[in-house]
Amino acid sequence: MRGLAVASPLPPAAGARRRIPSSSSGREAVSQCWKYELNQDRSLGGSFRIGQSQGSLQRHHLTNLLRPAAAISVEQDEANTYLPKGNMWSVHKFGGTCMGTPQRIQSVADIVLGDSSERKLIIVSAMSKVTDMMYNLVHKAQSRDDSYTIALEEVFEKHMAAAKNLLDGEDLARFLSQLHSDISNLRAMLHAIYIAGHATESFSDFVVGHGELWSAHMLSYAIKKSGTPCSWMDTREVLVVKPSGSNQVDPDYLESEKRLQKWFSRQPAEIIVATGFIASTAENIPTTLKRDGSDFSAAIIGSLVRARQVTIWTDVDGVFSADPRKVSEAVILSTLSYQEAWEMSYFGANVLHPRTIIPVMKDNIPIVIRNMFNVSAPGTVICKQPANENGDLDACVKSFATIDNLALVNVEGTGMAGVPGTSSTIFSAVKDVGANVIMISQASSEHSVCFAVPEKEVAAVSAALHVRFREALAAGRLSKVEVINGCSILAAVGLRMASTPGVSAILFDALAKANINVRAIAQGCSEYNITVVLKQKDCVRALRAAHSRFFLSKTTLAVGIIGPGLVGGTLLNQLRDQAAVLKENLNIDLRVMGITGSSTMLLSDTGIDLTQWKELLRKEAEPADLANFVRHLSDNHVFPNKVLVDCTADTSVASRYYDWLKKGIHVITPNKKANSGPLDRYLKLRTLQRASYTHYFYEATVGAGLPIISTLRGLLETGDKILRIEGIFSGTLSYIFNNFEGTRTFSDVVAEAKEAGYTEPDPREDLSGTDVARKVIILARESGLKLELSDIPVKSLVPEALASCSSADEFIQKLPSFDQDWARQRSDADAAGEVLRYVGVVDTVYKKGQVELRRYKRDHPFAQLSGSDNIIAFTTSRYKEQPLIVRGPGAGAEVTAGGVFCDILRLASYLGAPS
Repeated sequence: MRGLAVASPLPPAAGARRRIPSSSSGREAVSQCWKYELNQDRSLGGSFRIGQSQGSLQRHHLTNLLRPAAAISVEQDEANTYLPKGNMWSVHKFGGTCMGTPQRIQSVADIVLGDSSERKLIIVSAMSKVTDMMYNLVHKAQSRDDSYTIALEEVFEKHMAAAKNLLDGEDLARFLSQLHSDISNLRAMLHAIYIAGHATESFSDFVVGHGELWSAHMLSYAIKKSGTPCSWMDTREVLVVKPSGSNQVDPDYLESEKRLQKWFSRQPAEIIVATGFIASTAENIPTTLKRDGSDFSAAIIGSLVRARQVTIWTDVDGVFSADPRKVSEAVILSTLSYQEAWEMSYFGANVLHPRTIIPVMKDNIPIVIRNMFNVSAPGTVICKQPANENGDLDACVKSFATIDNLALVNVEGTGMAGVPGTSSTIFSAVKDVGANVIMISQASSEHSVCFAVPEKEVAAVSAALHVRFREALAAGRLSKVEVINGCSILAAVGLRMASTPGVSAILFDALAKANINVRAIAQGCSEYNITVVLKQKDCVRALRAAHSRFFLSKTTLAVGIIGPGLVGGTLLNQLRDQAAVLKENLNIDLRVMGITGSSTMLLSDTGIDLTQWKELLRKEAEPADLANFVRHLSDNHVFPNKVLVDCTADTSVASRYYDWLKKGIHVITPNKKANSGPLDRYLKLRTLQRASYTHYFYEATVGAGLPIISTLRGLLETGDKILRIEGIFSGTLSYIFNNFEGTRTFSDVVAEAKEAGYTEPDPREDLSGTDVARKVIILARESGLKLELSDIPVKSLVPEALASCSSADEFIQKLPSFDQDWARQRSDADAAGEVLRYVGVVDTVYKKGQVELRRYKRDHPFAQLSGSDNIIAFTTSRYKEQPLIVRGPGAGAEVTAGGVFCDILRLASYLGAPS
């Protein structure tokens, strides 16, 4: 049959011809027989032939398919120009983001020209998003979606606009001519794919690789603009790879080296711009290096020329110690070993694909990860073994990575122990269903084997194991095949973990203190990583806890302050003044994440600037909501150690301590209401505290900043027996009776104390003795007595007639009418050589407590006080003849806030800070 020429809606490429049987037309003709042969110029990639028969695309003459016309045969004459190798070469790779706009391409050119290396090889990716656009073209065409033509036009417009912005003159004309030709040929190929409804992998790779060709062309022209000679390389002419399964390829280094020598002999240059991502098979069929292929290209070429280093330019300052999207405090690592980078990549860290490391690793060529948008940043060096690091615990763990959406499969049974082949049978069944095993852990008793697989594959794995072990399960040799869904893996990676004792202890201590339960553990004998399986809902918190322990200060505390009044405000100022010293000297990092009063609150995700907390609270505060305040602290997992500091005297706030402790939030308070409230609530609180790693400290509830609670605990914990605790517990009442001397009236002294800020706004709260009673009940309970507040008899100093006064002012006004009574009591005491003191007593022998006004001889320690001092005497089995006495200021915002601050530091010490 004679061939009938058919007009094409597109201008055919040079040398193209179509033959369609004269008796047929359109799709019917194509379905019978359709052949298309296109002799492509070098930029498109070679000559290829597409055959169609009975609707399926056939490959003809594989050796000719998509063969680059300019590919250099290894049988050619020996190269006249020797390819130099060694440190004179530096290799740079620029990804799609770096090549994303004309301005960025020019910036890439400037970076290349600024490199003082003798010779430079530049590997480039396609412009940002272009690779996805090219894959989309193939997908649309083989899906017979007509919009592939519009999508191709968008590709053309993107590159034409970039070229016009970047280039001019003959360079622009040459590039646009090549671009027009390439687009025309791609349009024809995509039309063929559209008709066939199918694209082979080779055709798809051929189409997709054009993005790199165009970006390499543009960059080479941009470099030439400066007057510097530059060649560009289509790496399909040089890099030879062979499939290795699982959508991967392996480089043929020997053949690639020969072809690179041949290429260089024809185009010797000091600057070579090469295409990343694309390569050829041994049969010269275009292919790609798959995802992350441009990095792989750079590593392979770096190895071929034995480069001094390979620099991967990205949009980040280097490799992070953890995913910065999950850990905002992640830091840039200055160095990594090849093995560490390999391990991090396996566990999902965005470093490099493990195969990228292989080519440079064998020649000890460093890889440097740098930020094109911050060239002043030194980046991360990946090399054989960083030599500038010490072996301490902080340096040995380099990074943390996580894998989510996993399931843990546990195969358990007494019949497994000592039976050869059980593990082989388990993993043979897993292999048969094509599941990927991420981690394996086996008990040394051989009683159980557990392993982690992707959650989407676990149903098939479980079914296969139940079938394979049906008889063993029925006979009881295996007790169960258990699936635990909703798991994640956390991996700690570091080359020096192998030679540093204590790393595992620190890791698991950090997880325990963050209330993280570990389900399984694995560690290879190389000790490059420690892997734990935990609940996915705990994964981010676990990651932040571990990272905080190794990379932030030894102890980082997220603090929430409730009640920024006199005590709370003073505490905030003390934290402000001391924070830098604590971080520098003790490695304690205190971050105030929130401040709430009764009406407004201020929240922060990373820490409030305490130098201006009052101004921020005034300008940026939102309506106070204690539940939201606590949720903000609890849900912010950047800092795993959280503490709420209650500086109020509010009973409703104190009633929430139990819930906060249960959530894993530590509590510190000078608020006496919780420990002096209902006995059952107090016991429940203390039981929870003792049963968990969550701490509850309240030193300032008795004696402000004086070490009363800690002294009592020290006596009890060392086996001493408390007989009696007696003291002046109120700084207010101490001030009043210390100054109630000579001819001064009682009412004058009370008014003076109120004016000086020693009393509550209503002095009756102090004079009633209730505050002292609360302190007595707290000490009684600490001593083991189960007493209610109502069990403590209290002698109130408020005259009965004045108890009903409607205001503090009215009380102060009427108080002088009782001065005569007080003068008489003072006179009686003076006559006996005694003084009046308001004291609280805990009597553990008779299991009781009391609060009353007593008289003491002038040589008694209680009579020696001045100002607002407190004094507490502990009579014990060891200190029976001479009581142990604690004395000092017991009132005032500074000392009370200082007592709370001490508790915060004690908490930090418990959590790992140096003591």
